[in-house]
Amino acid sequence: MTFAWETRARVQFEGDAHVQEDSCGFNGPNAWIIDGATTLLEPLDLPAASNPQWLAQHLNMALAEGTSSTVGVRALLAAVLSDIDARATALVGSERVRFPSAALSLAQLNEQGVVIASLADCSVVVRTHDGATHLVRAELADARVELEAARRTVDAQERARLLRLDRERRNTAGNLWVARREAEAADHAHVVQLGPPELMVMASDGAWRAVDLGIVAGPEEFLARSSTTLGALALLHELRVHQARIGETADDATVLTLAPRPTQAPQP
Repeated sequence: MTFAWETRARVQFEGDAHVQEDSCGFNGPNAWIIDGATTLLEPLDLPAASNPQWLAQHLNMALAEGTSSTVGVRALLAAVLSDIDARATALVGSERVRFPSAALSLAQLNEQGVVIASLADCSVVVRTHDGATHLVRAELADARVELEAARRTVDAQERARLLRLDRERRNTAGNLWVARREAEAADHAHVVQLGPPELMVMASDGAWRAVDLGIVAGPEEFLARSSTTLGALALLHELRVHQARIGETADDATVLTLAPRPTQAPQP
Protein backbone atom coordinates (compact mmCIF):
# COMPACT_ATOMS: atom_id res chain seq x y z
CA MET A 1 0.00 0.00 0.00
CA THR A 2 1.22 3.49 -0.81
CA PHE A 3 0.37 6.72 1.00
CA ALA A 4 0.02 10.39 0.17
CA TRP A 5 -0.59 13.45 2.33
CA GLU A 6 -3.96 15.10 2.80
CA THR A 7 -4.48 18.49 4.40
CA ARG A 8 -6.00 19.10 7.83
CA ALA A 9 -5.02 22.78 8.14
CA ARG A 10 -3.15 25.33 6.08
CA VAL A 11 -2.95 28.82 7.56
CA GLN A 12 -0.62 31.73 6.80
CA PHE A 13 -0.43 35.12 8.52
CA GLU A 14 1.74 37.84 6.96
CA GLY A 15 4.16 39.58 9.31
CA ASP A 16 4.52 43.25 10.20
CA ALA A 17 7.85 44.13 8.59
CA HIS A 18 7.68 42.84 5.00
CA VAL A 19 5.66 40.96 2.39
CA GLN A 20 4.86 37.26 2.82
CA GLU A 21 8.13 35.31 2.56
CA ASP A 22 6.87 31.90 3.71
CA SER A 23 5.55 29.16 1.46
CA CYS A 24 4.34 25.59 1.86
CA GLY A 25 2.78 22.75 -0.08
CA PHE A 26 2.40 19.03 -0.60
CA ASN A 27 2.11 16.62 -3.50
CA GLY A 28 1.78 12.85 -3.22
CA PRO A 29 4.17 11.54 -0.56
CA ASN A 30 6.06 14.85 -0.20
CA ALA A 31 5.29 17.92 1.89
CA TRP A 32 7.37 21.02 2.57
CA ILE A 33 7.56 24.35 4.32
CA ILE A 34 9.81 27.27 3.38
CA ASP A 35 10.70 30.36 5.42
CA GLY A 36 12.62 33.00 3.47
CA ALA A 37 15.34 34.72 5.50
CA THR A 38 14.91 38.48 5.91
CA THR A 39 17.40 40.37 3.73
CA LEU A 40 20.39 41.71 5.71
CA LEU A 41 22.96 42.09 2.93
CA GLU A 42 22.70 44.41 -0.06
CA PRO A 43 19.72 43.01 -1.99
CA LEU A 44 19.76 41.78 -5.56
CA ASP A 45 17.21 42.90 -8.11
CA LEU A 46 15.06 39.77 -8.37
CA PRO A 47 11.59 39.97 -9.99
CA ALA A 48 9.41 39.80 -6.85
CA ALA A 49 8.25 42.05 -4.03
CA SER A 50 11.34 40.93 -2.07
CA ASN A 51 14.29 38.62 -2.70
CA PRO A 52 13.22 36.08 -0.02
CA GLN A 53 9.72 36.03 -1.52
CA TRP A 54 11.20 35.21 -4.95
CA LEU A 55 13.14 32.31 -3.46
CA ALA A 56 10.23 30.96 -1.40
CA GLN A 57 7.90 31.04 -4.39
CA HIS A 58 10.35 29.38 -6.75
CA LEU A 59 11.34 26.71 -4.23
CA ASN A 60 7.64 25.99 -3.78
CA MET A 61 7.10 25.64 -7.54
CA ALA A 62 10.19 23.49 -8.00
CA LEU A 63 9.12 21.14 -5.18
CA ALA A 64 5.58 20.88 -6.54
CA GLU A 65 6.87 20.08 -10.03
CA GLY A 66 9.69 17.78 -8.95
CA THR A 67 7.99 15.54 -6.38
CA SER A 68 8.31 11.82 -6.97
CA SER A 69 7.71 8.79 -4.80
CA THR A 70 10.86 7.16 -6.20
CA VAL A 71 13.30 9.93 -5.26
CA GLY A 72 14.65 10.24 -1.70
CA VAL A 73 14.57 13.48 0.27
CA ARG A 74 18.24 14.36 -0.25
CA ALA A 75 18.05 13.71 -3.99
CA LEU A 76 14.84 15.71 -4.31
CA LEU A 77 16.28 18.60 -2.30
CA ALA A 78 19.46 18.61 -4.39
CA ALA A 79 17.45 18.61 -7.63
CA VAL A 80 15.31 21.52 -6.44
CA LEU A 81 18.35 23.57 -5.40
CA SER A 82 19.97 22.83 -8.76
CA ASP A 83 16.84 24.20 -10.42
CA ILE A 84 17.12 27.38 -8.31
CA ASP A 85 20.79 27.66 -9.28
CA ALA A 86 19.91 27.50 -12.98
CA ARG A 87 17.24 30.19 -12.56
CA ALA A 88 19.64 32.32 -10.52
CA THR A 89 22.40 32.11 -13.12
CA ALA A 90 20.10 33.62 -15.72
CA LEU A 91 19.22 36.51 -13.37
CA VAL A 92 22.32 37.31 -11.30
CA GLY A 93 25.16 35.25 -12.75
CA SER A 94 27.38 33.55 -10.16
CA GLU A 95 26.44 35.71 -7.15
CA ARG A 96 25.96 33.48 -4.10
CA VAL A 97 26.68 35.36 -0.89
CA ARG A 98 24.03 38.02 -1.52
CA PHE A 99 21.56 35.55 -3.00
CA PRO A 100 18.49 35.05 -0.75
CA SER A 101 18.28 32.01 1.50
CA ALA A 102 15.57 30.13 3.35
CA ALA A 103 14.91 27.60 6.05
CA LEU A 104 13.29 24.53 4.52
CA SER A 105 11.88 21.24 5.78
CA LEU A 106 10.82 18.42 3.48
CA ALA A 107 8.82 15.38 4.67
CA GLN A 108 8.42 12.24 2.59
CA LEU A 109 6.28 9.18 3.29
CA ASN A 110 8.10 5.89 2.73
CA GLU A 111 7.80 2.21 3.66
CA GLN A 112 9.17 2.83 7.17
CA GLY A 113 6.95 5.83 7.91
CA VAL A 114 8.08 9.39 7.24
CA VAL A 115 11.56 10.80 6.65
CA ILE A 116 12.23 14.49 7.24
CA ALA A 117 15.09 16.58 5.86
CA SER A 118 15.64 20.03 7.37
CA LEU A 119 17.84 23.03 6.67
CA ALA A 120 17.78 25.68 9.45
CA ASP A 121 14.82 26.34 11.68
CA CYS A 122 11.42 25.35 10.38
CA SER A 123 9.83 23.04 12.96
CA VAL A 124 8.11 19.73 12.16
CA VAL A 125 6.07 17.92 14.81
CA VAL A 126 4.95 14.35 14.10
CA ARG A 127 2.70 12.13 16.17
CA THR A 128 3.44 8.55 15.20
CA HIS A 129 1.07 5.61 15.54
CA ASP A 130 2.83 4.44 18.69
CA GLY A 131 1.57 7.60 20.43
CA ALA A 132 4.96 9.35 20.58
CA THR A 133 5.39 13.00 19.58
CA HIS A 134 8.59 13.99 17.76
CA LEU A 135 10.03 17.46 17.10
CA VAL A 136 12.39 17.70 14.12
CA ARG A 137 14.42 20.85 13.43
CA ALA A 138 17.96 21.32 12.13
CA GLU A 139 19.35 24.45 13.82
CA LEU A 140 17.99 27.81 14.92
CA ALA A 141 19.13 30.19 12.19
CA ASP A 142 20.73 32.84 14.41
CA ALA A 143 21.66 30.62 17.36
CA ARG A 144 25.41 31.03 16.90
CA VAL A 145 25.12 34.81 16.72
CA GLU A 146 22.94 34.92 19.83
CA LEU A 147 25.47 32.84 21.77
CA GLU A 148 28.34 35.07 20.69
CA ALA A 149 26.38 38.23 21.45
CA ALA A 150 25.48 36.96 24.94
CA ARG A 151 29.07 35.87 25.63
CA ARG A 152 30.48 39.28 24.73
CA THR A 153 27.49 41.42 25.82
CA VAL A 154 27.57 43.35 22.54
CA ASP A 155 25.53 46.43 21.63
CA ALA A 156 22.92 46.55 18.85
CA GLN A 157 25.39 47.78 16.21
CA GLU A 158 27.83 44.96 16.88
CA ARG A 159 25.03 42.40 16.96
CA ALA A 160 23.88 43.60 13.53
CA ARG A 161 27.45 43.23 12.24
CA LEU A 162 27.59 39.67 13.59
CA LEU A 163 24.30 38.83 11.89
CA ARG A 164 25.58 40.11 8.54
CA LEU A 165 28.83 38.18 8.95
CA ASP A 166 26.85 35.03 9.75
CA ARG A 167 24.86 35.47 6.52
CA GLU A 168 28.05 35.86 4.49
CA ARG A 169 29.43 32.60 5.90
CA ARG A 170 26.35 30.44 5.30
CA ASN A 171 26.69 27.30 3.19
CA THR A 172 30.39 27.00 3.93
CA ALA A 173 32.21 24.39 6.02
CA GLY A 174 31.54 24.70 9.75
CA ASN A 175 28.69 27.19 9.34
CA LEU A 176 24.91 27.05 8.96
CA TRP A 177 23.59 25.37 5.82
CA VAL A 178 20.39 26.76 4.32
CA ALA A 179 18.34 26.48 1.14
CA ARG A 180 19.96 28.91 -1.26
CA ARG A 181 21.35 27.89 -4.66
CA GLU A 182 23.99 25.29 -3.68
CA ALA A 183 22.84 21.74 -4.42
CA GLU A 184 25.43 20.42 -1.94
CA ALA A 185 23.33 21.87 0.88
CA ALA A 186 21.25 18.69 0.55
CA ASP A 187 24.25 16.71 1.85
CA HIS A 188 24.23 18.84 5.00
CA ALA A 189 20.50 18.60 5.72
CA HIS A 190 19.44 17.17 9.08
CA VAL A 191 17.62 13.93 8.16
CA VAL A 192 15.44 11.92 10.57
CA GLN A 193 13.51 8.71 9.83
CA LEU A 194 10.39 8.24 11.94
CA GLY A 195 7.78 5.50 12.09
CA PRO A 196 4.32 5.64 10.50
CA PRO A 197 2.81 9.08 11.13
CA GLU A 198 -0.69 9.73 12.40
CA LEU A 199 -0.54 13.53 12.16
CA MET A 200 2.15 16.07 11.24
CA VAL A 201 2.40 19.84 11.48
CA MET A 202 5.05 21.91 9.71
CA ALA A 203 5.61 25.43 11.06
CA SER A 204 7.75 28.43 10.19
CA ASP A 205 9.63 30.07 13.04
CA GLY A 206 7.10 32.90 13.05
CA ALA A 207 4.36 30.42 13.96
CA TRP A 208 6.63 28.62 16.44
CA ARG A 209 6.73 31.85 18.46
CA ALA A 210 3.54 30.48 20.03
CA VAL A 211 5.80 27.96 21.78
CA ASP A 212 8.64 30.41 22.47
CA LEU A 213 6.25 32.87 24.11
CA GLY A 214 4.46 30.23 26.18
CA ILE A 215 1.09 30.45 24.45
CA VAL A 216 1.29 26.67 24.13
CA ALA A 217 3.33 24.44 26.41
CA GLY A 218 5.34 22.63 23.74
CA PRO A 219 5.23 20.48 20.59
CA GLU A 220 2.32 18.26 21.70
CA GLU A 221 0.02 21.18 22.45
CA PHE A 222 1.15 23.00 19.30
CA LEU A 223 0.18 19.94 17.23
CA ALA A 224 -3.14 19.60 19.03
CA ARG A 225 -4.04 23.28 18.56
CA SER A 226 -3.03 23.12 14.87
CA SER A 227 -4.90 19.93 14.01
CA THR A 228 -7.81 21.78 12.35
CA THR A 229 -8.09 24.97 10.33
CA LEU A 230 -10.19 26.68 12.99
CA GLY A 231 -7.74 25.62 15.69
CA ALA A 232 -4.72 26.88 13.75
CA LEU A 233 -6.45 30.19 12.98
CA ALA A 234 -7.32 30.66 16.65
CA LEU A 235 -3.77 29.87 17.73
CA LEU A 236 -2.14 32.31 15.32
CA HIS A 237 -4.69 34.99 16.16
CA GLU A 238 -3.87 34.52 19.85
CA LEU A 239 -0.19 34.79 18.98
CA ARG A 240 -0.71 38.05 17.08
CA VAL A 241 -2.73 39.57 19.92
CA HIS A 242 0.01 38.65 22.39
CA GLN A 243 2.77 40.02 20.16
CA ALA A 244 0.92 43.32 19.80
CA ARG A 245 0.53 43.47 23.58
CA ILE A 246 4.24 43.02 24.24
CA GLY A 247 5.37 45.20 21.32
CA GLU A 248 7.01 42.41 19.31
CA THR A 249 7.33 42.80 15.55
CA ALA A 250 5.48 39.80 14.14
CA ASP A 251 7.18 37.56 11.58
CA ASP A 252 5.34 35.68 8.84
CA ALA A 253 3.62 32.67 10.41
CA THR A 254 2.76 29.51 8.49
CA VAL A 255 1.18 26.27 9.69
CA LEU A 256 0.63 23.22 7.45
CA THR A 257 -1.00 20.22 9.12
CA LEU A 258 -1.25 16.93 7.24
CA ALA A 259 -2.19 13.29 7.71
CA PRO A 260 -1.37 10.31 5.51
CA ARG A 261 -4.02 8.58 3.42
CA PRO A 262 -3.74 5.34 1.46
CA THR A 263 -3.60 5.66 -2.31
CA GLN A 264 -4.17 3.26 -5.13
CA ALA A 265 -0.90 1.55 -6.06
CA PRO A 266 0.03 2.00 -9.76
CA GLN A 267 -0.80 -0.97 -11.98
CA PRO A 268 2.20 -2.76 -13.53
